[in-house]
Amino acid sequence: MKQRIKQSRKKRRLSQHDLAEKIGVSHSTLNRWEAGHREPKRDHLEALARELDVSVEWLMFGDVPKPQTEAAAASSVSTQYYQPEAESFYSASFQKTETIMFKHPSEENPVIAYQGVPGAYSHLACREAFPDMEPMSCPSFEDAFEAVETGRAGLAMIPIENSLGGRVADIHHLLPESSLYIIGEHFQPVHHNILAPKGADLQSLKEVRSHTQALAQCRNTLRELKIDPVKHADTAGAAREIAELNDPTIGAIASSLAAETYDLEILRNRVEDKIGNVTRFIVMSRTRIEPDPRSGPCLTSFVFQVRSIPAALYKSMGGFATNGVNFIKLESYISIADTGTARFYAEIEGHPADKAVDRAFEELQFFTSKVKILGTFQKRSLEK
Repeated sequence: MKQRIKQSRKKRRLSQHDLAEKIGVSHSTLNRWEAGHREPKRDHLEALARELDVSVEWLMFGDVPKPQTEAAAASSVSTQYYQPEAESFYSASFQKTETIMFKHPSEENPVIAYQGVPGAYSHLACREAFPDMEPMSCPSFEDAFEAVETGRAGLAMIPIENSLGGRVADIHHLLPESSLYIIGEHFQPVHHNILAPKGADLQSLKEVRSHTQALAQCRNTLRELKIDPVKHADTAGAAREIAELNDPTIGAIASSLAAETYDLEILRNRVEDKIGNVTRFIVMSRTRIEPDPRSGPCLTSFVFQVRSIPAALYKSMGGFATNGVNFIKLESYISIADTGTARFYAEIEGHPADKAVDRAFEELQFFTSKVKILGTFQKRSLEK
């Protein structure tokens, strides 16, 4: 896109300053678009197309055939608005010229990828959030991302944080490098169960196997029952293992779905020491899909890297404060590629189409070297 903007501007014999003034943005903003550091938003794309006498479609994709079918349209448009009442998608780039119907990725490719073996809590989250989709087990988060990137799955269900265990390791490093977008969130209550082979009982159990965090979250219960905790790579994997061993003295702590999957007895449910154990998941898609700004409260996720100047982080937050945009998450992490540079993962309340959010992001550019919006999605609650 950066080359097409620059090429069209020069063809119209406009300076960066002149074009920026015509479309109502700062000179530095246009400079960043042409340098490829950031892409213009929908309303700016329409203004650019108007002033440069080209189509929005050409600015976004170059010389590509115009979509003729639902499948072609869905695969070629990168940003869409979802309007649930119409059960369809509308491309932002075609809104003023024609209406094109789009399928949700869950309909176009009804497979949802998750990390873990069948019966994992991620598997349970997929089944509860998208009951009509086929869950796809993946050995790693990278494999789950790749399944969507290559089209083998329409969506991916990725855990990002737990109310007791904190943020999930590695996710912050994978998100910025991925070509996927966040299009939703899901809160999954985590209820641990003691599982064992058929015929076993609590008196016969000598040990239970599970993930370190699951064992820690049931420590008091296991102590009371005088059952030894044994670490395992994951909860559902432990359930599968004890099903294969079929030893009445060895159990597992895992989900009710794991018991169903591996035909195990639930000897005691809800054995977690504290109530309120919830894992927050994000739903990833190859297509950038945004809710209609009028449909209700939204969240926007992004990552950024501040410039190496004094108080850069403080100043980068200033635009959000002055425009009344609320931060609900701000976490730092070290880039694997550059261990001397801190990057930040952030979530704010609002939609990029909101004027306040748009102005805040424009000001953010002055104090950052990199900004990447990961997605905008409807804000959910535990009840949903």
